[in-house]
Amino acid sequence: MRMLTLALLTLTGCPKDPGETGGFPPVCNDGTQWSDGQPSFQDATAAWGLDAINAEATRINAVDFDGDGWTDLALRRATDAPDDFSDGGTRNAWLLRNNGQGGFEDVTESSGIRSARAGDNSRGGQVWAFADADNDGDLDVFISIADTSAAYDETSELLLNNGDGTFSLGNAGDDIRYNGDTAPAAASWVDVDRDGYADLWVPENYMQSRLYKNDGDASFTDITYDANLGTAAWSSVEVINSGEAHAVTWSGLACDLNNDGWAELMAASYGRAPNLLFQAESDGTYTNRSVDSNYAFDHRQDWSDNESARCWCKLHPEDDDCEGVPNPAISCNSDSDAFRWSHDSDREPYRLGGNSGATTCADINNDGWMDLLTSEIVHWDVGSSSDPAELLFNQQQSDVVFERPGNEVTGLVREHTVVSWNDGDMSNAVFDFDNDGWPDPFIGSSDYEGCRALLWHNQGDETFVPVPYDMGLDHTRSHGVGVADFDRDGDLDVVLGHSSSRCEDDCYETFNVRMFENIAGEGGNFVQLALEGVAANRAAIGARVTVTAGGVTQTQDIGGGYGHYGAQQDLTLHFGLGTACEADVTVRWPDSDLSEQTFTVGGGYRYWVAQGSDPVPEAL
Repeated sequence: MRMLTLALLTLTGCPKDPGETGGFPPVCNDGTQWSDGQPSFQDATAAWGLDAINAEATRINAVDFDGDGWTDLALRRATDAPDDFSDGGTRNAWLLRNNGQGGFEDVTESSGIRSARAGDNSRGGQVWAFADADNDGDLDVFISIADTSAAYDETSELLLNNGDGTFSLGNAGDDIRYNGDTAPAAASWVDVDRDGYADLWVPENYMQSRLYKNDGDASFTDITYDANLGTAAWSSVEVINSGEAHAVTWSGLACDLNNDGWAELMAASYGRAPNLLFQAESDGTYTNRSVDSNYAFDHRQDWSDNESARCWCKLHPEDDDCEGVPNPAISCNSDSDAFRWSHDSDREPYRLGGNSGATTCADINNDGWMDLLTSEIVHWDVGSSSDPAELLFNQQQSDVVFERPGNEVTGLVREHTVVSWNDGDMSNAVFDFDNDGWPDPFIGSSDYEGCRALLWHNQGDETFVPVPYDMGLDHTRSHGVGVADFDRDGDLDVVLGHSSSRCEDDCYETFNVRMFENIAGEGGNFVQLALEGVAANRAAIGARVTVTAGGVTQTQDIGGGYGHYGAQQDLTLHFGLGTACEADVTVRWPDSDLSEQTFTVGGGYRYWVAQGSDPVPEAL
């Protein structure tokens, strides 16, 4: 994050007082809104040189790590193994610097972001999350080893940004380096006590998830149990059904869901285990509302269309609840054919949930309350009880609760061309791709034949229509997503990863990430806001920004990381304005007082906003 004074040096055609609220005269266009048959993105992978870099990544962070105003990429493969930087050596992570000229430079080795305690660049780790942990004006990064059973001889680490494009290892004796029984599967920066320093939520897989408090000097103390975040081992069905057992974490998230200024903590679970949601209380503790919020699993608990269950009941008609269960459509001659079913446990609520890949927090219906978009792996033969990827709408209550209207209602449906389909939904994001002022949901589906990138257009009434593949993000086996205005032309571009798992004919010849430049939003109206906290944490993570333009009010938060084994979108917020060309902005800063700042800006520019100061405009 660069200092705001630098923005003044790049202004062109600015008024005599560039700090004047509103900055340049507004840029007024007719506005853009996608319609069926209109192209929305174009593949620009080769133009950006990403085919030559050949970064085979499914974990993606889109962040400006060097603070030059151009969004960079942090990419990882699905492994904790370190990099071999020798010629022809195997690479597992890439830090790519946006050169501001339509290309990226691989600075992984020179940056020291793979620094190890041994004094070399041999450190691994696939979960990455960026924040300004020491409040010195640049982004630091937490990196964790997800698989501690492997012989990597490393722990989780905080790497501090030196301000010159390089990183150094943090405090060697820190709690954040905890290396006992641990398996981090996600990380989210969040100022849980609003003291002006970013804390860290680290959900773990089958282990106790952990909350680390920033002590104010980029050192951390484990406060998990003090905050009442303890969960239990998988000891009984009752404990698991109640959402009180450890998560089988595949994703984490921190987000204020009840508008009280305190962020809730979440962990999404794989393995048909409950997703966990901890509601923040004002005394610094948390209440487990996983089940009561409807986040743990959905209400669909009819297992009688599960083909394996039908097979079991055909072979064991005398078993409980088997009477009236239809015959299966699969071959069913022995118990081994019921391979996805245990009649003793699979009728329990926790086993009738989903396999959650990622959860995104976004105000999808522009009502001022954060909703959730989930991604789930679903197999055709499991039936309707398996939670699909879907939208959860916030019911605006002080005790967090969501409604799941279902994809048949919202329109988040897809065509399955074969009977034996699989939805490998693991990645997701929400962003306004056409600058019409309404955020659009994206799901990355991978690892099975026919899976691909899925984008829907928000109709403004809690319904969505699919953007055809050949009109949008035409990308098969889509796993990992980064969203930002990479080329700084006023609309949001998308970088997508590609998984090589279970490859069939629909996999690409190479597995490098691909850049899709936005064309649907070209000529649209927008405003971009880059925030810097003063009383709040300097990266302003957790700041809530509302933008009102053309009778529509949008709400976005600055996020500190989410998603499947670490994902993060640009900390510079982008708002499409529809046909409007100016906007009223309110920033609720995540400081002790939840102080607010309001101002009016003209569309067409990026504004740098230091807490308590007038916005400084910059032409893109």
